[in-house]
Amino acid sequence: MTTLTNDTSRSFPGAERANMYIEGPETPPEDAIEPTEESTSAGEPTTPVPAAEATVTEPTIDPLDDSDLGILAITTEPRLAQKGLRGLLGKLGVKVAPGTAEATALQLAEELRRDEEVVRQATWTRAVSILVANPKGGVGKTPTSLVVGGTLAAIRGGSVCIMEVSDDPGALTFRSEGRPTRGLGELVREADTIRTAGQLAGYTAPQTSFASVIGSIGSRPRLDGDSVTSVANVVDEYFAIRVMDSGNQPSSSAFQAAADTADVLVVPIFNAGDAALEAAALLDILKAAGDKAAELAQSAIVVRLHDGRPENDQVVSRVDRILASYGIKHVHTIRYDPHIAERGQITLSKLSAATRHAFTGVAADVVRTLQHTVR
Repeated sequence: MTTLTNDTSRSFPGAERANMYIEGPETPPEDAIEPTEESTSAGEPTTPVPAAEATVTEPTIDPLDDSDLGILAITTEPRLAQKGLRGLLGKLGVKVAPGTAEATALQLAEELRRDEEVVRQATWTRAVSILVANPKGGVGKTPTSLVVGGTLAAIRGGSVCIMEVSDDPGALTFRSEGRPTRGLGELVREADTIRTAGQLAGYTAPQTSFASVIGSIGSRPRLDGDSVTSVANVVDEYFAIRVMDSGNQPSSSAFQAAADTADVLVVPIFNAGDAALEAAALLDILKAAGDKAAELAQSAIVVRLHDGRPENDQVVSRVDRILASYGIKHVHTIRYDPHIAERGQITLSKLSAATRHAFTGVAADVVRTLQHTVR
């Protein structure tokens, strides 16, 4: 979340540049530098910042660097401590660098800011879709779908639909917020009648994250490929991003249709041999199919969840080897979160800060992959 300030030097880099031109031979005193608004930890030895490092240098702008989605890439160094004993010394006029804990916190905050910016600023010329899949049941496909989709919606302000594409009714409606009166089964029957966003909203469960969920509210006919395609086409008319919570049968027509309409694959696993082996089998199936399916496998993003159960070091090492053997480059670790482990409705705000941060990293990775794969 961006905080609005009256600091024009941040909004208009030219103003800061102009302020650095001083008439005459005078130079600004060293104590003219104000500490930045950062945080620190107490109890560590204080290290004064050398005067040469404590001066504000002219913003460095690299016209060829497009790593940041902002208009200008501006660096002002160094950061000064604001919290704990170091922060107190700063208030007394002794300029000290942040301690280890504060520096780590600042780094994490900067990573979060950049990930959120990537998610918020990305655009495409069509609707895009994310398939969450692993043939192994109970490995966190539905929570991953809800949290990744919810994170995307919360940062972007909505326009994200999380839909069920499993052959039989899954747990998506149960794990999401709300109790809708219509769902996927009804939408399959009436997809041809949808003409407005307002009509489609009647089949969704709105979430506090600003995502919309389309799941099963009861028994329904077995989902097939034609049904997945027709519903996906309707959803794509009114949502910018579609997240699909899949079932456990990669050979079914419903799964194949979901894969055909997907732009990026997210594979949740636990640190268990069967979960990793099933994920590997899925990647083999997709690679054997060739074309777009093979591209999904090649750019797959793995999310390693922890459910609180004891983990065997040898099994974890085996999972590491399996992932390495498949050349998986995008692996995110999500530590145990009590709210997800409750197996009830998932509300984004009830997740721990660490979980939200980690899933923001997943969402940013998904967006970066989409930017390379969607043409």
